[in-house]
Amino acid sequence: MASSGSHSSWTPQENKLFEKALARFDRDTPDRWQNVALAVGGGKSVEDVKTHYKILIEDLRRIESGHVPIPNYTNTKSNSKDEEKRLMKM
Repeated sequence: MASSGSHSSWTPQENKLFEKALARFDRDTPDRWQNVALAVGGGKSVEDVKTHYKILIEDLRRIESGHVPIPNYTNTKSNSKDEEKRLMKM
């Protein structure tokens, strides 16, 4: 997923920081978008994060409406354990 702002490329790390910032700064948080932009870093502006959020919401709508198929992930026991370990470190 990429925004159309001046910093159109988002790294996986920036996306993870973006997701965490959205969880931390909900819609009732004063200066939400400024806080999200600061949390993401990398020179992302308020407009960059707002655009990225709009794209995220549109992607979710398309998935939920059936326009984009949900990937069929196969979970093996070792993959599940590796993922569980990774999540525990967060």
